[in-house]
Amino acid sequence: MKNTNIVVFASGNGTNAEEIFRYFAPHPSIKVCGVLTNNPRANVINRAENHQIPCRVFNREEFRNGDLILGILQQWEADAIILAGFLWLIPVYLIDEYPNRILNIHPALLPKYGGKGMYGMHVHRAVLASGESESGITIHLVNQEYDRGKIIFQKRCQVNPQDTPETLATRIHQLEHRHYPLVIEQWLTGENDRHSEISGE
Repeated sequence: MKNTNIVVFASGNGTNAEEIFRYFAPHPSIKVCGVLTNNPRANVINRAENHQIPCRVFNREEFRNGDLILGILQQWEADAIILAGFLWLIPVYLIDEYPNRILNIHPALLPKYGGKGMYGMHVHRAVLASGESESGITIHLVNQEYDRGKIIFQKRCQVNPQDTPETLATRIHQLEHRHYPLVIEQWLTGENDRHSEISGE
């Protein structure tokens, strides 16, 4: 059986990316075939090297133009794209080339606290400033707008009165690491409908 090849796009530390590397390393049919990053100082580069996964760095012009990115994806025979802390808006040419085959994770319960500028600690500060009683993660398909694609999974956690952005971020990261690889697997294998957790509760 042919592997399903996934490419991870990341911009920063790469903890979610590394959980994906580990989860799929022994997988019989899903393979992480490469990492693409817009940040030459991103720690995800070191994490990819430690897992013997190819990594390429690109700049904004190369990303907008598309020839380099599409060439790399074709070389790696990519079937799907997984965003793991990637901060740039995905251009139309990638959405057209990979329709409904680009997945992202967001550290809040969309549609709240999404959109341009809503990433990382900015999200957690906004959640706490609004007095929310819960937060969580959202995994969704990617379209031409930040955080507006079809939601395929959400998982909630309580926001405690004593929470700081840092303590909330820690719990959100735990949810991300626990669920993102599994949801990716179920999404790629078409098993989403068989698992109640994918329903969004």
